[in-house]
Amino acid sequence: MDIAVRKTGDVTIVDFKGRLAIGVSDTILPRVVGEILGEGGTKILLNLSDMDYIDSNGLGELVQVYRESQRKGASLRLLKPQDRVTKTLRLTNLLPMFSVYESEAEALKAFGS
Repeated sequence: MDIAVRKTGDVTIVDFKGRLAIGVSDTILPRVVGEILGEGGTKILLNLSDMDYIDSNGLGELVQVYRESQRKGASLRLLKPQDRVTKTLRLTNLLPMFSVYESEAEALKAFGS
């Protein structure tokens, strides 16, 4: 798994490539989001367009960072999860928990409102 962090205005975008799964991610997502929150970031967009697989461990990490963001008063949203990831989120009834956007421009605009 590769993760890159970039900023667009006051929104921190975390770009994923690969799989969010046990033995692959090794709690990297909570660490990265924790650093963003620690630096005072309050708008976090997780770009899942290049994430091709998520397992139960990855789902747990996603829920963990969502809840931590909520506790810190931050907003965490998802950008363009692939069909396989969306299907997994839907089957586990986690999809309604997240605000999901199909384009980066749409997500950035929504953070502004």
